Amino acid sequence: MPEDRGQLVNAMSVDVEDYYQVGAFKNVIDPADWDSYPFRAGDNTRRVLDLFDEFGVKSTFFSLGWVAERDPALIRRIVDAGHELACHGYGHQLVFEIGQEAFREDIHRAKSMLEDIAGTAVHGYRAPSYSVTHKSLWAYDILIDEGFTYDSSVFPIYHDVYGIPHSPRFPYVVEREKGTIKEFPITTYPFRFLGRKLDLPFSGGGYFRLLPFPMIDRALRRINEGDGMPGVVYFHPWEIDPGQPRISGAGLKSRFRHYVNLSRTWGKLHKLLGKYRFAPVQDVLAAMTLDRASAMENA
Repeated sequence: MPEDRGQLVNAMSVDVEDYYQVGAFKNVIDPADWDSYPFRAGDNTRRVLDLFDEFGVKSTFFSLGWVAERDPALIRRIVDAGHELACHGYGHQLVFEIGQEAFREDIHRAKSMLEDIAGTAVHGYRAPSYSVTHKSLWAYDILIDEGFTYDSSVFPIYHDVYGIPHSPRFPYVVEREKGTIKEFPITTYPFRFLGRKLDLPFSGGGYFRLLPFPMIDRALRRINEGDGMPGVVYFHPWEIDPGQPRISGAGLKSRFRHYVNLSRTWGKLHKLLGKYRFAPVQDVLAAMTLDRASAMENA
């Protein structure tokens, strides 16, 4: 169990996808060939569920519909264990690339599939590779239409693929003509470098694997104790699987992003779960009073 340090409850989240579905490999792997690769997401996610049971942690699992279709028992186990089931789309396509109609079809298909398998409503969405950006703010209208009440897709950083720099760093309500939707942006740590204020990603993915744990600990503690706000931690089941098959043909940057420090994820998660309190994204949002912001103000 985590230490009783009087901290806020942070949001824990898992993006349920397999190693060959990531954005880093989208130029060398055709989705039509996914079924030809060993399916490892099921067993890896079950290891994550066992880890959460060990620490008494409840999380949000943003699952691909593609994974749910192939392992419905995994989806039912997630829900039966008391975790929140949320949507990661069906086919891990970038929102700003597929366009509005294909996006609507993708999330409708995935949401319906997850709800049918689990027998419970799905309220949350996270875009593949955080691809809700200034180019795809229209996604909010479609998410509202499709019955989602919150999103966790905005990364308030500069990046070559995703990000909405200068967007709010903490949860807020997005106001659109279609209605409102809550946004839980990915947590960043502010610091100054050469006189400039920068926001450092630290709480998940390659950033979590790359940075030393004392830096991650310091950043999350600063968010909780200094800002008085919860953070959101995220990772993927393939990040606890250093033995996964290696993908050939990808560029050096893509291979670095995917493979760096895979062997260290498990140990860092143990340390983090032992130090901080966590709950599903939906529960953390429900306990907060959120500011409102026009989606265009976040661009």
